[in-house]
Amino acid sequence: MQLFYTVRPGETLYQIARRWELPVESLIAANNVDPPYTIYVGQQLSVPPGVDVIRVRPGDTVFEIAQFFGVPQAILFEANRLNPPYTIQVGQLLKVPPGNPYYVVQPGDTLFQIAGRFNVTTGGSSNHGLIRQINQLPSNDIFPGMQLIIPYAPPGDQGFIAYTSNRGGSYDIWLYNLSNGVNIQLTTGLGESFSIPFWSPDSSRIAFVGRYGILYVFHLAEGGIARIDQFEDGASIYLNWSPASQQLAYTKQNHIILYHVFLHQAQRIPQSGATDVQWFPNGTELLFQAPDQSGISQLFRIRTDGTSKRQITQNTGGRFNNVRLSPDGSHVLYTTPGVSISIIYTLEMATGKVREVRGGPLAKNYFPVWSPDSSTIAYSATAFEDIGYFSLIRTTERQGEDDRTIAISNCLATPVTWSPDGRKLAYLSGCNKQGTTSEMWSIEVSHPVPVRLIEGVVITSLQWSPMPTYPLKKTYISASYKIQFQYPAHWQKITDERYEGTDGFFQISAILSDEPINRVCQNEAFQQLLPYGSNPRIMRRQIQQQEACVIFPSEDQSPEMRGQAALIVQYPQPIQIEGITYNYFILWADQAHLNEISSTLTFLW
Repeated sequence: MQLFYTVRPGETLYQIARRWELPVESLIAANNVDPPYTIYVGQQLSVPPGVDVIRVRPGDTVFEIAQFFGVPQAILFEANRLNPPYTIQVGQLLKVPPGNPYYVVQPGDTLFQIAGRFNVTTGGSSNHGLIRQINQLPSNDIFPGMQLIIPYAPPGDQGFIAYTSNRGGSYDIWLYNLSNGVNIQLTTGLGESFSIPFWSPDSSRIAFVGRYGILYVFHLAEGGIARIDQFEDGASIYLNWSPASQQLAYTKQNHIILYHVFLHQAQRIPQSGATDVQWFPNGTELLFQAPDQSGISQLFRIRTDGTSKRQITQNTGGRFNNVRLSPDGSHVLYTTPGVSISIIYTLEMATGKVREVRGGPLAKNYFPVWSPDSSTIAYSATAFEDIGYFSLIRTTERQGEDDRTIAISNCLATPVTWSPDGRKLAYLSGCNKQGTTSEMWSIEVSHPVPVRLIEGVVITSLQWSPMPTYPLKKTYISASYKIQFQYPAHWQKITDERYEGTDGFFQISAILSDEPINRVCQNEAFQQLLPYGSNPRIMRRQIQQQEACVIFPSEDQSPEMRGQAALIVQYPQPIQIEGITYNYFILWADQAHLNEISSTLTFLW
């Protein structure tokens, strides 16, 4: 849910943003305020997550802190679980949310307008139905004074974000479907907290190091998983796919390994101390970090056959960490010297020129990653160490210019990942005292409104799919009913004939009738209990050259039916189940998925 601040006399957007250490651009975008960015007394502003913790100083009271931040005292009481007489101690960390967890409806407001104003949009269109749903409103009618929870909406983008989570009871690789917000579990009991999903460039496979240090490759279309290798310390392994998505590069026991996932063959190149091996875009050379003859960390390039090795840096300082080659191969970034101080540098391959990125205020800059077009770097910068640490989500151009904060995470550090088009970033937040993250957020760089995608589960890593990918499917086969079709892979089996997901369902059966199909469809559509509503629509179809019909529900269908629609198809020849002969096959499914499923239906003869 979004939080709302009420503007007081004399306040500006800049002052309000500064109070929670927010980029003013983020506050403007969160409320779609137009130039000249005028706000008025009493206006409610959606305030993105910022630095919402202070350390109590001598003389501070809850009343004075509430007055300074312009929020009701009740918010501080609730956020910090303070009981009468509401005493606070010097040095105490106090949470200061930027407002109420609801919006108060104003005269003239509509759900459609509210959704647009506060970025409750999916696929670029208003998702006011989500506001109605979350507030359990019987209709779109609202009235002044009504308190509405304003949710975050699924972005409606193409593609998936792969992430590691224990939401199923053990650490595994999951997918977040950006088009509808559905979460899909890919593995069962194979991951570890340190597992990082690495997408192949064509988004067909995900490689990760999981339980017992085993390297797995998951094939999304087939749902199959292969065991490739095993490591003593899987937590430190960086994986990199070849441009053709056929080979994995990694290091093991002082060797560079190139593993061909189709041929199941491994090539080994001896290289002591090598790490961060990755492919150049030409597919014939590799970049890696390794110590030189003096033991100093350097960057090298080498041909994939192990020849033509050459050193490309003249480092005299600390170790190179997080080495990442830009997608176009023109630049390299790295951090140095270590964890307590971590500064980002970029190296221009053509000239050898090295540039420092200004970075965050504490010189703790982590998880740098290139944008798909190689023009920009995103990273996480630790800040505000006096109040328990936050992370600035920052972007900078590849020569270190235009270094700016676009969002704030309440974690010490967080991995970040780019969308395929380079328009958005995703990152983690929601850290507890142990530093465990429980939220995933995305933000559009040019319209910096943070949108929460997931909350309430442990998440340790994330990677956006490099290409827009299509929804995962599985094939349902029934020898008894002699049919097969595809359905969303995340739906779970309820019975042999019924599968369900959070976004839909299907169920199958057969009909015993000697009547023509138009009569069979009429009988199903207008049953006495009206499962399709009082006025369902019947449409004639042909499926696999067989006569068929589709039944769509009317608007007054009971919500308990979950939008149930139906497909009835005449069998090419009657089938027998337990000695009874059936002439028609029937598929029930939610209206949103019926056409999609029925388009893949085939008979088994």
